[in-house]
Amino acid sequence: MPAPQRPDAAHSVTRIAIASAIGTAIEWYDFFLYGVVAAIVLNKVFFPEVSPLVGTLLSYTTFAIGFVARPVGGVIFGHFGDRIGRKTILILTLLIMGVSTFLIGLLPGQASIGIAAPILLLVLRILQGIGIGGEWGGAVLMAFEHAGHGRRGFYASFPQLGVPIGLMLSAGVVALLGLLPEADFLAWGWRIAFLLSAVLVAIGLFIRMRILETPDFLEVKATRAEVAVPFLELLRRHPRAVVLTLGARYVEGACFNVFGVFIIAYLVGTLHLARGLALDGVILASAVMIPFILFYGRLGDRFGLRRVFGIGAVAVAITSVLAFIIMQSAGAAHPGLIWLAMIIPFSLAYPAVYGTEAALFATQFSTPVRYSGVSFAYQFSGIFASGLTPIVCTYLLAWGHGNPWLISVYMVVVGLISLVSVIAMHPPLPHGAEEGATSSSPPFPV
Repeated sequence: MPAPQRPDAAHSVTRIAIASAIGTAIEWYDFFLYGVVAAIVLNKVFFPEVSPLVGTLLSYTTFAIGFVARPVGGVIFGHFGDRIGRKTILILTLLIMGVSTFLIGLLPGQASIGIAAPILLLVLRILQGIGIGGEWGGAVLMAFEHAGHGRRGFYASFPQLGVPIGLMLSAGVVALLGLLPEADFLAWGWRIAFLLSAVLVAIGLFIRMRILETPDFLEVKATRAEVAVPFLELLRRHPRAVVLTLGARYVEGACFNVFGVFIIAYLVGTLHLARGLALDGVILASAVMIPFILFYGRLGDRFGLRRVFGIGAVAVAITSVLAFIIMQSAGAAHPGLIWLAMIIPFSLAYPAVYGTEAALFATQFSTPVRYSGVSFAYQFSGIFASGLTPIVCTYLLAWGHGNPWLISVYMVVVGLISLVSVIAMHPPLPHGAEEGATSSSPPFPV
């Protein structure tokens, strides 16, 4: 039984967790800003010579490329995060993200430089993906590894706040700039949102320079337990955990990108609602989500991370179906119902999986390969769970002739995949464990 934390130690962990949340919020602002403007600006600026549907698909494809690049960043920075430490990598990934986002804001459109414009956009999106690929794992482990063993679910949920905050900031900035005349917004207004990244990155660097390295990693260094190639060692020690964490994350990535990214194009393009109404709904749902992430993280400490995650996967599937039924029925006449339909799955059900996910994944891998493990699981699954979701939903919506019932079926299927994956997981590795777990205990142990 580990000794209880001293009050000053707990205070230090809280400060580190909050600092991690602020840092991730800045990075996710950069990453999600692209998704927010993909279907309302980038298709017109960088793909103006194709039909609206093809332009939207092309802009979403460059959006998806960022997710394809994320596993590359996860492997690269996971390697060095396990070898040289969490803090150094977090500073480097923030710089990569910030510079890439800033340059997108300066990038001329296709009308100015022709085919070079979408090519350069693609390159910068790849750099964004590589940067965020190493970001999430480090931020999560800074909070997780500083926390005591009875509070790791709660503290590891703090960096998860960066996602709704980052999305809320990006949607809010775009909504504010959208008050400009349409011609001004398309010509230069949207660029301001990307250029603001320079200020946010400066704030993030100041915060991260003041964070201490984690005690778990310092213990690995002190005992010389580092491994030469963490990713290969990860595959050797924890193949089961790698596969099951990939499957478990499916419902989380899909839900976020349906109700945080695709929903904007759906509400504007299919239901013909105002862009501001759609963006305001995303902002509101993101704000409501924030306390529930911490709530479910704490609930995971008390009742079991796998149990809370599994129940959340079922809840996401059911409420996603309900949300599309409500939105189809409400239409433009009832904007309040539209927002309610977004809040139910995105703010109330989704945090049950996202709030517990960080600690759950971290408990599946031993310390010398933990950065590589959580990064690869989260980022590789992002290809199919996150990056492809807006494309899949766009096709399913077209296939259903504007009726989203196929999207509802898709969400039920991915919810079941995640539920089966989390049930099949081993219980969390005990502190200090260096080999894959072999327990045969029943599903969802408390």
